[in-house]
Amino acid sequence: MKKFLLTAAILCSLTALGQSKRNQPATVIITAGQSNTDGRVLNNALPDYIRQNKYKYCQWCYGSAGQQITGEFETFWPRMVHQARPGRWAYDAVTYYWLEQALQKDFYVIKWSLGGTAIDTGCSSTSGKYWSADPKWLAANHSTATGGKSLLLSFTENISACIDNKLDKLPEGYEIKAFLWHQGESDRHKGENYYKNLKDVVAYVRNFLVEKTGNKRYKKLPFICGTVSRSNKQYSADVEAALYKLAKEDKNFYVIDMSKAELQRDQLHFTAEAAEYLGIEMYNKLVELGIAGKKAKKIGIK
Repeated sequence: MKKFLLTAAILCSLTALGQSKRNQPATVIITAGQSNTDGRVLNNALPDYIRQNKYKYCQWCYGSAGQQITGEFETFWPRMVHQARPGRWAYDAVTYYWLEQALQKDFYVIKWSLGGTAIDTGCSSTSGKYWSADPKWLAANHSTATGGKSLLLSFTENISACIDNKLDKLPEGYEIKAFLWHQGESDRHKGENYYKNLKDVVAYVRNFLVEKTGNKRYKKLPFICGTVSRSNKQYSADVEAALYKLAKEDKNFYVIDMSKAELQRDQLHFTAEAAEYLGIEMYNKLVELGIAGKKAKKIGIK
């Protein structure tokens, strides 16, 4: 009888644990930036553990350039928009992998990225597309997904579509946990403006999320970014200083030092090792902030 009661108690405990896990809101990560976010390392250089295990739980909705907004998710596998060589990855592929290992349940990624793009409209930017949050400029433009110039509108319109089409329908609900970002090279010629420009972008996205969801906690959504390598031919000391100034002022703004990061021969894009480093450090920051789950542990870096 005692053995039966003990077995029943264990089964009830496991059932309650499973039910609790299912009832927790699904984790959502939003990601944006230019080429080192979009992905410039070939997939054959993915870390061995990713190539062997791939992804099971990470669902993403990716957009770039003039792509249309669908609000539909698919199982993550890194790619970028490129007719000849789409199979390329960025640091976030590593972040998602380790987040998947920690959560062991479905989570969602909403990403919009495009290489060579600036925030400041006074800078050169691919096909004239910008991340600007300037109210007057936004009022006079529309999203790149509809043939316009605004990447910020494309990003937020994609988030909105994902919420309406999928996230709002999840029985367990959802919570947007963090905003991942790497950008700044294309703003080097207006580096003195980067502090205000990026501050406005972050505020715009946070305010959009509050208005869209009614959740005031998104006013303090954690923002995690990496610096530009100092060996990058498009490095700007002003851009780097802006990141640390924002982190000093905003307790929910986090900077990962990539100043010594190794670059490919183009002197622009992270090597596989540098991209992996940034991806692990972003994951470790999620662990530190309690975003990666109660049992998550930081990953050591060689």
